[in-house]
Amino acid sequence: MLLADDNPASRLTLQTVLETVGYCVDTAASAAEAVDLMDTSEYALVLSDLSMESPEAGLKVIEHAHMKAYNPATAIVTASEGDGAKQSGAKFLIRPENMPELLTKVASLIGNRASRRAARTMR
Repeated sequence: MLLADDNPASRLTLQTVLETVGYCVDTAASAAEAVDLMDTSEYALVLSDLSMESPEAGLKVIEHAHMKAYNPATAIVTASEGDGAKQSGAKFLIRPENMPELLTKVASLIGNRASRRAARTMR
């Protein structure tokens, strides 16, 4: 999984929680770094903060993820529900302060992606 967040405390907290329950997490501190990582590695899930170095940086991360042939699941991680988050095309808007909900949504996103990929290979 890829986690993009420019706030070091938020990024480390989310990374620690996700790794504690068994996920392998790569992190990016900017949209540009996240895009570079997506171009060199394949991720089942891309989680991005909505606003990083610019208000639309997180949307750029999600848009780039949607262009990848490996079709990762995507979600916005943000404490606010602005219009940008609603229009991002990400499957979920995840509030980082609700860790049980975050972990449930992460598992659901990864599971749904795996099911879609399995269905495609069986065709």
